[in-house]
Amino acid sequence: MSEPYTKVNNFTNALGRLKDGIAKYDESDDLLRDGVIQRFEFTFELAWKTLKAVFEDEGLTGLNSPKTVLREAFSAELIKDDELWLAMLNDRNSTAHIYSEQLAIEICRNIEEKYVIALVHLLERIKTRLGE
Repeated sequence: MSEPYTKVNNFTNALGRLKDGIAKYDESDDLLRDGVIQRFEFTFELAWKTLKAVFEDEGLTGLNSPKTVLREAFSAELIKDDELWLAMLNDRNSTAHIYSEQLAIEICRNIEEKYVIALVHLLERIKTRLGE
């Protein structure tokens, strides 16, 4: 199995675990919130690294940061809303430095209401591009 397909499998599994975490989450449980945020971090990392592997498999190199990979994914129409994905990247970067419960709650809401949907759509488009 080539690297893009391995990454897709890992991304698929991480996204499933993120969805499971969201299904159990309620705003009053900070431990579950922290778990959702951590699963989001992991899933987001796999999302952009899967994209990078797909592009490299197609011969496109030099995409070394999440932002450059996301820009290329937008150009390739694998993602539709570049502003949403940049907000997702910003939230992902913020999660390592969350000291505010309110910010953590807001990021969790974004994950629940916007980010999971975008991640699911990306996974579908990647699978289509790979012929799965």
